[in-house]
Amino acid sequence: MSPTPIPPAPISREDIEAKFRAIQGEAVELESEAQDYLILGIAAIGVAVVFVAFVLGVRRGRSRRTVVEIRRI
Repeated sequence: MSPTPIPPAPISREDIEAKFRAIQGEAVELESEAQDYLILGIAAIGVAVVFVAFVLGVRRGRSRRTVVEIRRI
């Protein structure tokens, strides 16, 4: 004969609250990690934009540079 299964204990309010707190704690950890990566990404994009603007400015400055030649008469 097979053993009879043990009926599960009823779920109490404390069980639900404990599980909710565990899930909420994990969500807070993931949120803080995501914020760190978001800030890092925004900073990297900002540095890239400044670098591209600098390079384009240098190129434009070279092409628009005026050469002045002074001659004595």
